[in-house]
Amino acid sequence: MGRRRKKKLPEMPVAATIESLSHDGRGIARLDGKTTFIDNALPGEQVFFQYTYMRRKFDEGRAVEILEASPDRVEPPCAHALICGGCSLQHVAPASQIRRKEAVLAEQLAHFGGLQPESWLAPLTGPVTGYRGKARMGAKFIDARGETLVGFREKRNSFIADLHRCEVLIPEVGHRLDDLRALMDGLESRHRIPQIEVARGDDAVALVFRHLDPLPAADLAKLVAFCQDKGLQLYLQPGNESTVHRVWPEQGEERLYYRHAPHGPDTEGAELAFHPTDFTQVNAEINRRMVPLALDLLEVEAHHQVLDLFCGLGNFTIPAARRAARVVGVEGSDAMVERGYENARRNDLENLEFHAWDLSREPEGQPWARQAYHRVLLDPPRSGALEMVRLMPHFGADRLVYVSCNPATLARDAGELVARGYRLKAAGVMDMFPHTAHVESIAVFDRR
Repeated sequence: MGRRRKKKLPEMPVAATIESLSHDGRGIARLDGKTTFIDNALPGEQVFFQYTYMRRKFDEGRAVEILEASPDRVEPPCAHALICGGCSLQHVAPASQIRRKEAVLAEQLAHFGGLQPESWLAPLTGPVTGYRGKARMGAKFIDARGETLVGFREKRNSFIADLHRCEVLIPEVGHRLDDLRALMDGLESRHRIPQIEVARGDDAVALVFRHLDPLPAADLAKLVAFCQDKGLQLYLQPGNESTVHRVWPEQGEERLYYRHAPHGPDTEGAELAFHPTDFTQVNAEINRRMVPLALDLLEVEAHHQVLDLFCGLGNFTIPAARRAARVVGVEGSDAMVERGYENARRNDLENLEFHAWDLSREPEGQPWARQAYHRVLLDPPRSGALEMVRLMPHFGADRLVYVSCNPATLARDAGELVARGYRLKAAGVMDMFPHTAHVESIAVFDRR
């Protein structure tokens, strides 16, 4: 049986009316009864678009001319917005982006959980450019061009976009992509460095270069000189994440840190150290506001026992321990448990403990799971916290706060909580990733 031929795409642009917006930020049109997803198009717009893929059930395209623009359309802050896959909504006004994310959250709660919160929280917003302090960029030397590309992937393919500047990355890196490209061009190992990771702390920015072969001495000297000149810390990663080590500066603590903003006596001075490859929130400003918001919504009091599930390195655990009698943090990674204890010592806190456990599994007699708690905070990955929410009646908490990076799994888990005797008191969005379709949200549940 022969291989199916790829369908030839129409060469001429096609007119379309955009009816709605997909969850990944593409305009949706229907032509001859067939759904077409169109990049750079907004609801209500009349556009000419070029087909990029034609499939049996749906097509894809990219708007090349806007005939009638939406009032929500703005000029993207980044010159590479149309090609780079790092952002999908730069052509949408920030206020409209927030309204869209609120609508997505409401739709998901209604669709998957059959729920509507008793009240909506005001959106948590912050800077919309220069906010991203954690990122993993690709790097590739293109022999045919004789130069290196450094940055994010193109929209809907695996090629690294031809970027010269990124407006969502912190300026220390995003405004220096050409400098990074020139650095890479001059390395003997330029074909063998596929990735550069960025991590920002309050007082330092680190670059982590992943290299597949040992670096020649001359290349290492160039990397050190670049970071010295730009005021950046240099880390190398010759293997998996356990091999990451700092090269420059040679002296001092091999940890970055961030400090929670003062919010009364409970978060004053709370400081968390982390390794550049540890999971931390990408948006420092939103995180500084999110943590006290979550603890305020949780209504933690001095006599409370608090359970912090998916606690990471203690982002919520450490500040919560300043308010509560005792806090228990649980995380799937042994390394993060170790980091949690480091941060407890760093903040002179003894009223907490950390446990390592895969939270997608039943606790199976774990000591932390046999206890009762007044309050529970959950901050799970995109897959949600289904196994844990099913245990909530056992823990006996009167109030839960759920921080979510996926409104679909939040809605699913919210339905489980309501079925187990809780009510959805409030919910709202937090703009952790401006200009992207990513919806970060927070929800509060009370026991009925």
